[in-house]
Amino acid sequence: MCLPSKKMSKSLKKIVEESREKNIPEVDMCDRGVSNMLDIPGLFTLSNITQLVLSHNKLTTIPANVADLKNLEVLNVFNNQIEELPTQISSLQKLKHLNLGMNRMSALPRGFGSLPALEVLDLTYNNLNESSLPGNFFYLKQTTVLITDSSTSLSWASSFQSTPPFRPPPCSATLRALYLSDNDFEMLPPDIGKLGKLQILSLRDNDLISLPKEIGDLAQLKELHIQGNRLTVLPPELGNLDLTGPKQVFKAENNPWVTPIADQFQLGVSHVFEYVRSETYKYLYGRHMQADPEPPKKNNDKTKKISRKPLAAKNK
Repeated sequence: MCLPSKKMSKSLKKIVEESREKNIPEVDMCDRGVSNMLDIPGLFTLSNITQLVLSHNKLTTIPANVADLKNLEVLNVFNNQIEELPTQISSLQKLKHLNLGMNRMSALPRGFGSLPALEVLDLTYNNLNESSLPGNFFYLKQTTVLITDSSTSLSWASSFQSTPPFRPPPCSATLRALYLSDNDFEMLPPDIGKLGKLQILSLRDNDLISLPKEIGDLAQLKELHIQGNRLTVLPPELGNLDLTGPKQVFKAENNPWVTPIADQFQLGVSHVFEYVRSETYKYLYGRHMQADPEPPKKNNDKTKKISRKPLAAKNK
């Protein structure tokens, strides 16, 4: 392991001491060459900080000590080399914004879905797929069901109906933005429809071959990004959503759409939504799904992703 230089260590120590002495709630250590958070003197004694930025460093993991930062609301570790997270990260009960984009993760820890205040979760550009996420990734409210994200599926409804009232709400009650672009998902579980507060869902550049009908349950969705996948059809339930107004965003280019949908895209997004709401399309969609056609071949060679390269090669 690469030890931090004395100069770098002193520089980081100064940031920590200044935060403590001046009671500065935001700590920014972006692009400091940090490879281990434990090498930052006194970092985990800053129990009052609300924001920690460690983007553009060389971290390969986040230590369990992160649980000591109990008032943390924003954690940004974008563009590191993180391969795994500690289960203790779920104890950050005030965490609202978690940026884990552009790392090397292929799985998320057990309990990850129980962050009760989480509003924005960025997992862009990792190595995640439908088997990567823990069973509680998409908790529902305490009195109903529990779910999962683009990976697993649960049906624990009855076992959670007697949940004690003091149990903190799961992130599905608060999550507003979920970024899963540039991963390896081929499908999403039906339970994604339980994210009732979700306004932004980014699934760009995965390997999606279908969307679940439950995506039409995301009544508050304002942005949906599904470009660069292997989608040929859209579930008719997508027509339940209003994604055609001036304040809405629907991006779906670079998919091998069947001809009728491709023709509607030529006319405009509003025509696509009118079409998927039609009885004609519902009939054709049913026939298409019943035929169970072979999914399109993968177009993108993801073996060349930076997140797939050995660490030694990446650090050269």
